[in-house]
Amino acid sequence: MENLLCEKGEMIEQTLLLDDSETQKGGFRTLPFILGNAALTNAATSALTPNMILYLMNEYHMDMTTGSNIIYMWSAVTNIAPVVGAFMADSFVGRFQMIGLGSVVTLVGMFLFWLTSVIPQARPPPCVNSNNICRSAEMFQLFFLCFSLGIVAIGAGAVKSSSLAFGSDQLKREVYQDNTRLMERYFSWYYASYALSILVALTCLVYIQVNMGWALGFGAPGLLMLFSTLLIYLGTPFYVKLKPKSSLITGLFQVIVASYRNRCLKLLSRSEGIQYHQKKGSTVVLPSEKLRFLNKACIVQDYRLDLSPDGEAIDPWRLCTVDQVEELKALLKVVPIWLTGVVLSINISQNTFPVLQANTMDRHIGSSFEIPAASFGIFAVISAILWIVLYDYLILPIASKLTGKPAHFSTKERMGFGLFLSFLSVLVVAVVEGVRRSIAIKEGYSDDPEGVIPMSAMWLLPQNSLTGFAEALHAIGQNEFYISEFPKSMSSVAASLLGVGMGVGSLLASSIMSTIDDLTKRGGEESWVSSNINKGHYDYYYLVLAGFSLVNILCYIVCSKAYGPCKEEVMEEEKP
Repeated sequence: MENLLCEKGEMIEQTLLLDDSETQKGGFRTLPFILGNAALTNAATSALTPNMILYLMNEYHMDMTTGSNIIYMWSAVTNIAPVVGAFMADSFVGRFQMIGLGSVVTLVGMFLFWLTSVIPQARPPPCVNSNNICRSAEMFQLFFLCFSLGIVAIGAGAVKSSSLAFGSDQLKREVYQDNTRLMERYFSWYYASYALSILVALTCLVYIQVNMGWALGFGAPGLLMLFSTLLIYLGTPFYVKLKPKSSLITGLFQVIVASYRNRCLKLLSRSEGIQYHQKKGSTVVLPSEKLRFLNKACIVQDYRLDLSPDGEAIDPWRLCTVDQVEELKALLKVVPIWLTGVVLSINISQNTFPVLQANTMDRHIGSSFEIPAASFGIFAVISAILWIVLYDYLILPIASKLTGKPAHFSTKERMGFGLFLSFLSVLVVAVVEGVRRSIAIKEGYSDDPEGVIPMSAMWLLPQNSLTGFAEALHAIGQNEFYISEFPKSMSSVAASLLGVGMGVGSLLASSIMSTIDDLTKRGGEESWVSSNINKGHYDYYYLVLAGFSLVNILCYIVCSKAYGPCKEEVMEEEKP
């Protein structure tokens, strides 16, 4: 959900031009195709994640660490792929082509992954129960599994990179001519369809996997993906298709290259007549004094050699505009705060053990219905949605009444509180797991990691609720922070930072789990992250994550103070 919360800013500033033949296309008639494609794609891909650890451990005979690392890597690609997809769509391919191609690629990946559940040769043979002998997956079987998951991640990332922006493209004519609230309504519909798709994935599709088998359970998402692909192409005659142009990300790399190529230039004071290359129509005349070495990228050395007759740089990889330099500086300035969000992403990435944990607890509601272990993540989603509603309609109004003036919590305050709630969530996981493990050992389940103990799974609700609250607080706050601090031209970069952070967090989570596994199983000891969760010590593992989170909060406080007041805080102080 965090990736979704960051995308709205990308839509604020778009400067691509329409062909004359496109001016009669677009409008609300295109939205069912675009929203349907995005929602069905998200539901189909999201349905694979919850039960994936059980599938890998039971069908591929992987241990907990290996299965988790595959999921972490898959999650990293899933979160980083939209950034690459957005760059390709904006610069070369175009948004419609990117969504269409991504849908087809995702469909192919879903089909290949479904084959692993229906072709016995695609996975190891079942274990011999009498001797508990399990064969590991062969190299080709592992390659086929990882290849199919990678194709799904790349394709879904391509769709996600352009869906929101492509829908926005369809409404620009109406927004400019008729009603400025149409875009807001579109954003609301997009977010609502996204949330609904998550709920469907965590309930209906997970239920099919648990109760009807893997073949049907993975076939149902594949069928949804087929409908998604058909839907996006059915609307082809009605779409507005914008021409790709140079991406802002390219401009940031140009500044880095140009500043290096001009590294021998001497930086003098502003008063000594240095000429800087300015963007046409820009109000930014001179570069700031911070990170001055980057200013070399926009120094005009010779007008005849550096600039064309229309004032554009002849070689944009040697001469950039002042705006480009300031955009890169704005990005570098927020990196320390962004890094603190990566640690929260590590906590959010822990989605394998909670499934195994819930699988050993009493999940019955009443005498007949049992909640699937993988469906408990829905409580985090519900909590995130609940926080968004309560914040606007309950918390702020009450705070305003108590203070006697309009209340507002800054983006940095909300990010900090989100980090604190994330710390509490992993701490609660450690405490609950300690209790669960003690009960399991007391009841004689030490050697039976799948045995159900007499402890209600409702004990998992606090940790899921805290995770949802933390994610909503931090993701929304971080997104608003980037949007407010960056120049308007950088809204696409702001929309990408959260996704990159989630991807990096998944990679770090994999590294942490592997390191703890290697350290704790030395000398023949049972690993803390053992496949037998009753013999392992996941309570200790989560205490380590809590320690990282506590240190991260302290780092955030230091980085926040070092950053200084953000633009919204300055505006609040200037109000009478």
